[in-house]
Amino acid sequence: MSEVTLFPIRHHGPGSARSLEHALKQLQPDLVLVEGPADADSVLPFLTDPDLQPPVALLGYVNEDPSRASFWPFASFSPEYVAFRWAAAAGVSARFMDLPASTTLAQERTPEEGDDLHTDPLRLLAEAAGHTDFERWWETLVEARGDDFEVFGAVLEAMQAVREDAPVASGTEAQREAFMRQTLRAVQKEGFRRVAVVCGAWHAPALDLAAFRAKDDVALLKGLPKAKVSLTWVPWTHGRLSVHSGYGAGVRSPGYYHHLFTSPEHVTERWFARVGRLLRAERLDASSAGVIEATRLAGTLAALRGRRLPGLDELNEAAMSVFGWDSDLPLRLIERQLVVGETLGRVPDDTPSVPLAQDLARQQKRLRLKVQPDRLDLTLDLREDHDLARSALFHRLNLLGVPWAQVRYSGGRGTFKEAWALEWAPEFSVRLVEASRWGQTVESAATAHAVNRAREAATLGELTVLLESVRYADLPGALPPALTALDARAAVSADVGEMLAALPPLARLARYGDVRGRVTGDLKATGTFRALLTRASVGLPATATGLADDAATELRTAVQEADAAVRLLDDPEALSEWYAALHELAAREDIPPLLAGDAVRRLRDGGELEASTVERHMQLALAHAQPPQAVTAWLDGFLGQSGILLTHDRVLLSLLDGWLTSLDAQVFQEVLPLLRRVFSRFEKAERRAIGEALRTGGSSVQAAPYAFSEERGLRVVPVVARMLGVGS
Repeated sequence: MSEVTLFPIRHHGPGSARSLEHALKQLQPDLVLVEGPADADSVLPFLTDPDLQPPVALLGYVNEDPSRASFWPFASFSPEYVAFRWAAAAGVSARFMDLPASTTLAQERTPEEGDDLHTDPLRLLAEAAGHTDFERWWETLVEARGDDFEVFGAVLEAMQAVREDAPVASGTEAQREAFMRQTLRAVQKEGFRRVAVVCGAWHAPALDLAAFRAKDDVALLKGLPKAKVSLTWVPWTHGRLSVHSGYGAGVRSPGYYHHLFTSPEHVTERWFARVGRLLRAERLDASSAGVIEATRLAGTLAALRGRRLPGLDELNEAAMSVFGWDSDLPLRLIERQLVVGETLGRVPDDTPSVPLAQDLARQQKRLRLKVQPDRLDLTLDLREDHDLARSALFHRLNLLGVPWAQVRYSGGRGTFKEAWALEWAPEFSVRLVEASRWGQTVESAATAHAVNRAREAATLGELTVLLESVRYADLPGALPPALTALDARAAVSADVGEMLAALPPLARLARYGDVRGRVTGDLKATGTFRALLTRASVGLPATATGLADDAATELRTAVQEADAAVRLLDDPEALSEWYAALHELAAREDIPPLLAGDAVRRLRDGGELEASTVERHMQLALAHAQPPQAVTAWLDGFLGQSGILLTHDRVLLSLLDGWLTSLDAQVFQEVLPLLRRVFSRFEKAERRAIGEALRTGGSSVQAAPYAFSEERGLRVVPVVARMLGVGS
């Protein structure tokens, strides 16, 4: 009969991990069994590969439905990882012993126990004993007793007492514990002399074989569903080990726990040395004297509280007192970078993965793109082939639902600059598995996925967005199907707003081609653009008739974008059709004032209206018969985002000034907020110029655009003379 020794541990507990390592050295077992899916033994050798760097996670997914997946994370301070590492170094057999992933992933998903009693009972014991820092409590307990076996026995005894008052295990929990008991019975028959069992503290009492009958466990496990699954290892992060990430067995301070586990002595001193380096790297004050002072203060706080060593509470209080006297920024940095941390693990290159993930890894290496969990801002110059290839990769991944790179605003001039924010998340590994059904490379998968989306698109708007994505992602194979689908949808669409929204991407494709002007424009896109423009131009006046304010604002945005698209294409025939629609918007009385004013401004900017005609439109809009709200809406459309028109056209400024000064006090109060909204969009210099024009003449200078003052002009003569060196 095998001698079975139970080691009830806390998942991801550094003190628990260190105690376990000592206990295994004393026990020298023949076999180590660890809580985890039993069918993952085939990939277990990768966990102890020298090229593997925690944190990592065991990933299991259903082959036919990769979205049904689960992760089993391991950190360097996880007792399970320590057990496997010790077994590999000692040449001892080691296995997983929990319910297989093929069973857990085949079952219908039900909410798991998420309370602290199930996920972290040892922390509750520490808190009941008056300790806020569980790991310090555990290490003190171990160091004080000096016998690791007795400590684990004490934990087992405490868990037995806790479970006596807890509800009997049921559902998946009962099945898991039954499977682990069956695993123990099986290894006893194999003839191992000493068996070490590493499991969560909560499950340890349920592994007493004498208390459960084998036939009951067999009945409990009979008929469980199974699915074909794949298992592999993927990089993980400390942030995803945090309880704040939603991980059920997460810990509050994984970065700090890593520090505890990797610092056998001088824990406080080493911690504040890291704090000092971090703060100095962020250009914050953190002198050597400050580091020494914080170390002493943390020790003093621990002594006052009757603790042998400082815990995280003392470390944070000392850091706040010494480094954060005028701001909480240092403490927030320490929390994010050190207490939680964003260390990203690494798996060996030969770890099993889908071809799509392998292709992405090759491209990341070829394009020198660093995969990291914290945000990396990257600005690309699309005139360079290297950066253009990076941009195409980012857009392809976004098409596939892997948003590793997110587009960010890029200031400055030119259209050849693109800003991105890169931030890798472990769950992207699952998304790559899901996307692999479309192809074995990023390009082929993105192409196939785009073609499928084009076939299934229900609206013209969806196809418009897709067409733009295909252009940016440099997917020539997906472009013809997308254009064909857009043609077909446009032929049956009666929504003028959708047709207007489709014009900008078509214009860019027709003008520049598929990728930033690297090839000539697309003739099919030009034909589709013209057909859509004709239908939109004919239907625009009728669509705009009688619209409510919100709908008019939405349509105005579509008109603005469509107007820019028509000008970009620079086709005289298309311009003529578009201007005809704008003329009708400007002339009809049943059109919302916002749209009418916008149309007048666009016709004026395009040289379609003489100055006198523009003045006549404005006079009609500002007529006393018009409601003040209608006038402000017309001005909103006419003036748009810039007040430069009023600074150069004194006649229009005088008309506006005359209308405004003619309002009685009550009406003026009503329209003032609306006018403020309009003028708030203008640049500060434009508002100043308008004010100066009104102050120096305003409505009295209609006949002359500029008034000359001889007296003011003479004032500059002495200054200019001195500058030129004339006279003295």
